Amino acid sequence: MNITSCFAKDLFQGKTVFITGGSSGINLGIARNFAAVGANLGIVGRAQEKLDAAAAELRALGAQVSAHSADVRDYPALEGAMQRCREELGPIHTLVCGAAGNFPLAAERISPNGFKSVIDIDLLGSFHTCRAAFEQLKETRGNIIFISAGQAFMPYAFQAHVGAAKAGIDNLMRNLALEWGRFGIRCNSIAPGPIEGTEGVRRLVPEGSVDKLKRMIPLGRFGTPDDIGQLSVFLASPLASYITGTLIVADGGQNLPGSGAWTQLVLAEMAKAKG
Repeated sequence: MNITSCFAKDLFQGKTVFITGGSSGINLGIARNFAAVGANLGIVGRAQEKLDAAAAELRALGAQVSAHSADVRDYPALEGAMQRCREELGPIHTLVCGAAGNFPLAAERISPNGFKSVIDIDLLGSFHTCRAAFEQLKETRGNIIFISAGQAFMPYAFQAHVGAAKAGIDNLMRNLALEWGRFGIRCNSIAPGPIEGTEGVRRLVPEGSVDKLKRMIPLGRFGTPDDIGQLSVFLASPLASYITGTLIVADGGQNLPGSGAWTQLVLAEMAKAKG
């Protein structure tokens, strides 16, 4: 479904959407959907080359784009990228905290540094992003969308570090919704399921197991970046003006109690590998 069949093409005309991790995957899909409804786009990531390629794609869709490299763990660099975005495109109306790190590993094998790295990128990075954008969001009475995951509320094998980080993000989201509502700032989270064609699926789903995992998902398919992009546009739009402090799960039913799809898949593959 094309997003402009659901939303007006000028819904976000003149408004700036700032997305961390915006050069690829789910976050680039979110950027494409905001571009389709007229938004200006600020994207950051660690690799300028990937940002430049994403910016060219978004400009081809008609968007004005500010693309500057910054690591979300580096607060001054992130703050600087946001200031340059403001100078180029105007104040931020919608903030998407999408930068994330992940690798599958049993808890007893995760190094303290590996655990800390995921916490720093996902949770600390999300706080840095919100804090750096606060004054602009206060000015625009804007909104924040956090990209969470099923690991935040459902234990997944070999994802203890990610579950801790994402659970922290969702609690941060609720606290900011509570505290910043008085400034007109709304805060919500989206928890995607497996999304087709993303690094997350390539890294986390064992090779040859894609079809098996799809059969375990009640809707029988992986999501697409557009599934998450369209939901993001809805949450940032006037249609969701009274929604704040909410986690919306968009996973095709993968995390419904009793499914255990991830655990079933990974444990079966590990058993097979051990012979």
